[in-house]
Amino acid sequence: MGASGGGRARPGEVLLAAVAAVSWAFLAMAGVAALGLHLVGADGAGALGPMTAAAVVLAAGGSVIPSGDVEAFGLQGAQAHSAIDVVPLGIGLVGALLLGWVFVRSLRGAGAVIGGAELAARAGAVALLFLLVLAGLTWVGNDTVTIDAASLGLKGKPEQEGLLGKLPGELGDIADIGSGLLPDRIQRLIDAKAAVGFTVEAGRSVLGGAVWVVAVLLIAVLVARRAPMPRGLEAAHRTVRPAASALYGVLVLAVGAGLAAALYAAIGDDHPRLVLGSALLGAPNGVWLGVPLGLFVPWHGGASGALVRVLPDPLDKLLADEKDEPITVARLAELDGRVWLLAVACVLMILAAGVLTAVRTPVGRTSRAGFVGRCALWLGIVTALTLPLLVRLTGVSAGASLSVLGFDAFGAGIELHGNGPAALALGAGWGAAAGAAGALAAWATGAAGGQASRFALDSARGPAHGSAPGSRLNGA
Repeated sequence: MGASGGGRARPGEVLLAAVAAVSWAFLAMAGVAALGLHLVGADGAGALGPMTAAAVVLAAGGSVIPSGDVEAFGLQGAQAHSAIDVVPLGIGLVGALLLGWVFVRSLRGAGAVIGGAELAARAGAVALLFLLVLAGLTWVGNDTVTIDAASLGLKGKPEQEGLLGKLPGELGDIADIGSGLLPDRIQRLIDAKAAVGFTVEAGRSVLGGAVWVVAVLLIAVLVARRAPMPRGLEAAHRTVRPAASALYGVLVLAVGAGLAAALYAAIGDDHPRLVLGSALLGAPNGVWLGVPLGLFVPWHGGASGALVRVLPDPLDKLLADEKDEPITVARLAELDGRVWLLAVACVLMILAAGVLTAVRTPVGRTSRAGFVGRCALWLGIVTALTLPLLVRLTGVSAGASLSVLGFDAFGAGIELHGNGPAALALGAGWGAAAGAAGALAAWATGAAGGQASRFALDSARGPAHGSAPGSRLNGA
């Protein structure tokens, strides 16, 4: 095919590329989900297959409804109510990386420019096949786990006396209170059964999956510096793509650093499998929550019950038994001064994105001021859009209660939500400042535009200029 992108891809080629992208993405997500759930011991309470399917659907924008029914003390109508709104980003990130990478690789044969119809056909084929597979998983991802108190060894084997048989002798006269009602009620407790199930909502899951796959493909096209663009959008090579690819790179690298830290922590931990499994499923959740927090985006939230224990120190101390507590770096630093290192790391990360943006942005015939302004503008725009997205993805809403005829026997919950408008404003400010600083540093060292893609250099040169692409003019 020529560089003009005038050739049309054959339907078989489009279908084959879609099958490759979708199959690799789902295989990777299923593998990470199954391994993570196995390491945290989830398969000890139920079948791993349906759990894996439900986790993949949840990671791909789907919706899973947990439900439960408890039968205790002979009372009917006791129900376990729960609500979960947590996306396992470790699963979703792996799928998004592979789906986007295979998709943009399939575009490179089109040359410098790809036809809008061909791009739409390729993306549509990937999205349609993705949703078909996701719909199949919504049918698989349903299961029920039954917990029988009798299976806990309280009754004892037929040849053994069991706990219930020992109670009258062990309790003495106390066992006769209420004409022997105490052992009788304990017998009812032992006979209690709890069924906890989860159901994938097919309609909402397919709709959420459609939004997810379209967003992944759009981001993949924006960050792929060596993939073609439709005619009329070639300017994206030298404007949005350098900034988007730079921020995307540092965010993925930050997740890699989080996984490395989890591996190091698992070495000396009493439960290394739990640490590794949790990291596989949720490392991006923790890392990407820390990025906006470290850039001073305010959060608010609370925690209660047993779920307080899953929060890292000092967040657990700040949120324990609170309903709507403001969360900032300064407040956390009052409990542990090392939290300021989070802010330092996040500032260094955004500065690294600024340098990468400048290195990947072609200079062309632009003056130093123009080059600095362009880098600041586009990294500011990209960061302003990215920080609210991270806030939305890493928000947590999880709660559970076990009610018996209106009496709350157990309650736990976590709420963590960031300020979206503040993330938008701070993202624009941090991105613009980092873009300007990175451009000045790259210009001073001669690295400006040094890693610009071929498409970006061609776009910057334009048909009217014959100078070497990316080269500076004297006196600029």
